[in-house]
This record gives sequence, structure tokens and C-alpha cells, in this order.
Amino acid sequence: MMPGEALDRLRLARTDGVGPVTYRRLLRRYATAAEAIDALPGLARAGGKAAPPVVPPVSAARRELDALHRLGGQMLFLDGPGYPAALAAFDIAPPLLSVLGNAALLQERAVALVGARNASVNGQRMAEILAADLAQSGLVVVSGMARGIDSAAHEGALRTGRTIAAVAGGVDVVYPPENADLQRRVAEGGAVVAEAPLGTAPQARHFPRRNRVIAGLSLGVVVI
Repeated sequence: MMPGEALDRLRLARTDGVGPVTYRRLLRRYATAAEAIDALPGLARAGGKAAPPVVPPVSAARRELDALHRLGGQMLFLDGPGYPAALAAFDIAPPLLSVLGNAALLQERAVALVGARNASVNGQRMAEILAADLAQSGLVVVSGMARGIDSAAHEGALRTGRTIAAVAGGVDVVYPPENADLQRRVAEGGAVVAEAPLGTAPQARHFPRRNRVIAGLSLGVVVI
């Protein structure tokens, strides 16, 4: 993807009112993201809106991409190189994903392993053992970096480095705070992915969106 198109796709994805479904429809209708952005004011007027949506400037998109690159990360765009095919099949697939670590893991066969935050010791031990076995069998273990079962799943799969953490905030934000070391190790040995901009603190409304990424990357979901 050419740098200009990547910046314009990022701007379009970060535009207020342009969600995953609208983003996909716009790119199907227009040849480039730049053309879609140019069409937004007319589409807003036709839809009865008093003002056009606010599109982030090129400078803001460039700052976000540069900041991600300085962290050693990369951005994958829907229908672009490296974007996971299984997730792209979702009608509400994220327009983009920020990735820290081994982005190639997103293309491999994966199983999600998630569960209770206030999990029992036995439940966490079961999750860790199962995650280790799944990873050793050649599957990637996907989870959400939450307390309890999620953390145990990442710990088990990290023995082989075959784990992906889908986080609700930015890839540079640690939540919960006590998982700082775990998230760092997953980024170094596996992959951390997010659709939210860098610096985004996770809020309650972000977690269902995070959950669809977990499900979309996976052949199946195991709940403990």
C-alpha cells in the first residue's frame, strides 16, 4: 500500500461517524480513501446532517503512524497486506489494526482462550496448561490480557511465543496495570493488537469491540 493511501485510510477510519460498516461501504464505492474523504461532505448533506464529519488532518495521521513505528509496531489495513483473512470476513471487521510484535501470527490457525477475571486457582492452572498444550501443538492462543483466565492463557502460550493479546485500549496502554510485564513479554515473544489509537485508555464500551477481534482471529473460543 502506498504511504499516501495508508495515511488516508487511517484518516478515514479515525473520522467521527465512520464505523467499520461505513468504512467498508465507502471503500467499495470509491476507488481510494482520498476520494471517499472528499465525498463525505456531500454524503453528510444528502443524509440531512447540518455539518460534515470532522476528518483528522494528514499531520495527525502521520504522527500516529510515526509513533507506532517508533514503538516497533506496524499498522495493518482491512483488505491490505498482512490483515488476517479470518477477521476480514466479519462485516464489522476493524478498518485497521495496530500490532506490536510478530504480526505473522495473525495469519496462523488460532484458538481463543478466555474466561473469568476472578478465576479460581484451579481455573487459572487449567487455562495455563491448556494454552501451553495448544501452543505446543502448533496453534496460536488468542486472549484479551484481562486478569484471571486471560493472563493465565498468555502465560502458558508464551512458553512457545505463540500467543496474541487483543487489547481494548491502545497497544501502548497497559490494562490492568499489574499486567505491565506480561504485556511487554507478549509484545516481545508473540503479538499485541488493538484497533484503538495509541494512548487510548480502555473504557467499558471498548471491550465488546475487543471481543470481536478475539473471536474473529480464532477458529473457536474456549471459555473457562
